[in-house]
Amino acid sequence: PQPKTPLLGWSAFLPGAGMRFPAVDGTRYRAHTTSGRAALWAALRQMDLPPGSGVLVPTYHCPTMVAPIVLAGHRPVYYAIGEDGLPLLESIAEPAASGARAMFVAHYFGLPASLHAVRAWCDAHGVVLVEDCAHSFFGMAGDRPVGQWGDYATASLSKFFPVMEGGLLASQRHPLRALRLANAGLRYQVKSLLDPIELGAQFGRLPGLQHLLALALRMKPQGRPSLPEGRPVNAAASDADSTASSDADSDPSSDDDRDTMRQSDMRRVGQASGWATLALYHLLPRQGIVRKRRENYHRLARGLQSLPGARLLHPQLRPDAVPYVCPLWVEGAARADAVYARMRDDGLAVYRWDRLWPGVPRDTRDFGIRWSHEVIQLICHQDLRAGQIDHTVAAAKRLLACT
Repeated sequence: PQPKTPLLGWSAFLPGAGMRFPAVDGTRYRAHTTSGRAALWAALRQMDLPPGSGVLVPTYHCPTMVAPIVLAGHRPVYYAIGEDGLPLLESIAEPAASGARAMFVAHYFGLPASLHAVRAWCDAHGVVLVEDCAHSFFGMAGDRPVGQWGDYATASLSKFFPVMEGGLLASQRHPLRALRLANAGLRYQVKSLLDPIELGAQFGRLPGLQHLLALALRMKPQGRPSLPEGRPVNAAASDADSTASSDADSDPSSDDDRDTMRQSDMRRVGQASGWATLALYHLLPRQGIVRKRRENYHRLARGLQSLPGARLLHPQLRPDAVPYVCPLWVEGAARADAVYARMRDDGLAVYRWDRLWPGVPRDTRDFGIRWSHEVIQLICHQDLRAGQIDHTVAAAKRLLACT
């Protein structure tokens, strides 16, 4: 199978050629978390919203975008998106607009766009804008660097760096109050160091370390990383059975919500990142990450032209974008389901956001629901080799032709 995440290898330490791109961590204020979803939760805590506040969130989402809202004791209020992936602001009904206190807006696929209109709408309605940069660590969003449109911005380190965890809360506008995260225990620190080494070795990216690695892995803690001693800032974060908010727990129709919350794994939102994660994040050069991701996207885009019943959402990669994935739109939900299942069976590096939070409304103007089934995300991270990209192209063409 192809690796779905960046790999730690010797090449990751080499200074790469290419342009320096702005990044979300170029903001004035920054704080580290264990994940992008933990950063979203931390952003909500910075706002001091009244319990049960409405938080606008797109219909096209990963459940880990909604879980922080529920965990913080607030209500997700869904909005439709257009074919460009931006909010359909005119679709937000006035009761929802006037009752919302915050808004999550995502830069999908690592292909960010200007949020000028969204920023103006939030200012007019007194809504706090959170710029979700989980897919867009690098690049420009119109005339601003990613992360600098929102009151707050969040990012995911593990999507762009060869680490197993890591998130970022950032702001260009507001100083951040201390997150007061619990320190990770020694067992977790060891595991956060050895896990990326083990994954890199499995894919042959750390030749020469076999004997030393075998010894180290015999000492590695097994299973899930241990939670820190003591309870996190929010006690719900330490218990998988207590992650739903009190409002959801009191609702007899919320079984699906609680199940989705458990799958979103919010247990470590109150814990600090491991030191190995932060060391790799600060140490590794970035030009190679940027250059290889752009090269891989271009290689996918060149190979996936003129497809039967499918098209790339963005056939041309903008010069100021650093992609997370290459989005392929397959016409028809049933056909897309079949193609995606075959791709996964073939071990291709693909994702799809087909598991939405329960209760997402339908809107005929909305592209979000269609995308959840019909858009397949072809991964193009820096550690996929040219042969693997070509294999993805050939497999996609074959499956689209016969499905």
